[in-house]
Amino acid sequence: MESKIVNRPALLQIRNALKLAQKTVVFTNGCFDILHAGHVAYLEDARALGDVLVLGLNSDASVRRLKGPNRPITSEINRARVMAGLQAVDYVCLFDEDTPVELIQAIQPDIHTKGGDYAPETLPEYAPIVAYGGRVEIIPFRPGLSSSSMIDTIIARYSK
Repeated sequence: MESKIVNRPALLQIRNALKLAQKTVVFTNGCFDILHAGHVAYLEDARALGDVLVLGLNSDASVRRLKGPNRPITSEINRARVMAGLQAVDYVCLFDEDTPVELIQAIQPDIHTKGGDYAPETLPEYAPIVAYGGRVEIIPFRPGLSSSSMIDTIIARYSK
């Protein structure tokens, strides 16, 4: 499991080897603060699109900027360990930026997946991906499953 957690330079070496082997690399990203069944299904769907799934994981600092001062609930190293433990995930790489654009530009995955009902063209990573010949795939959310709704439920139940 620990060998699945890689830094950016190691991921670049891995990506170069995968290109030579003509493997299709799928990339996704997120905070994955509280793992739930919707995440697992999403990652399985993403992995099914190619040979290798690389997960860009927002660092703790990035999560705080995106989600607020009370997040993340789980530290980046523990989130990375949980994500690396999933069968669908081949590699996990932490990134500190608010978007995965820099990491995507560095590794140039064949496919970038995003969960939800986004229009691909509205994503900040869309233009860089299209520029090198990659594509964006939107994977629908599973209804009723989100980290934010789970946290809100926990707060509502236990704050009385």
